[in-house]
Amino acid sequence: MQDYQAPADLLKGRIIVVTGAGAGLGRAAAKAYAEHGATVILIGRTQSKLESCYDEIVAAGHPEPIIVVMDFATAPEGDYANLRDRLEETFGHLDGILVNASVLGERKSIEQTNTKSWMDLMQINVNSVFLLSKYLLGLCKLSPNDTSVILTSSSVGRKGRAYWGAYAVSKFATEGMMQVMADELENTSNIRVNSLNPGATNTEMRRTAYPAENPSSNPKPEEKMNAYLYLMGPDSIGINGQAYNA
Repeated sequence: MQDYQAPADLLKGRIIVVTGAGAGLGRAAAKAYAEHGATVILIGRTQSKLESCYDEIVAAGHPEPIIVVMDFATAPEGDYANLRDRLEETFGHLDGILVNASVLGERKSIEQTNTKSWMDLMQINVNSVFLLSKYLLGLCKLSPNDTSVILTSSSVGRKGRAYWGAYAVSKFATEGMMQVMADELENTSNIRVNSLNPGATNTEMRRTAYPAENPSSNPKPEEKMNAYLYLMGPDSIGINGQAYNA
């Protein structure tokens, strides 16, 4: 997928949700989707970061995005229902969802992990994915186009490693949720669901997880966007329930 060359109008006219759009891979993906014609719903917990991403998209002459400030750590279920209602009223449907927001949590053994830290991470990395899917998949079903859901995974969600604790377990849950949804939706809707492990990337999370690593040795988020464009666009029609690496 790294060799994939997306046509300029790949996502023209499409409505795409991106969570964690304020920084890192989410921000890069939101800008890439907008560059290829999509109207992007920028979801994140920090308004200033979302506004900065908004400004860059508008300044580049791409479709004006929508900002939604939402903290998945504390948002009650009603906020997800309100999000669905707002998007349905504004757009009538969705054409894609990139679930990117997640936190690293504690890098400790299971027995040393703080219980509240574990629960808080699961709320963001797992429960919010369930709630987004529960309330937004219906809008994808209303799309006149093929639609794509991408869940962001990790290598430690496919092969567990010591001291990756709640984060690794949450990414195993991500893979399981992807498989369940893909199987449920196959042959019954226009929705395909896949997971994408971005791999080593120069992001804040990577720098936190590997403080001794030279950050510049890893690709920038923008260098991983071919995979994100391929899976979100119609060139990936027919691909469902697959675990990809960028």
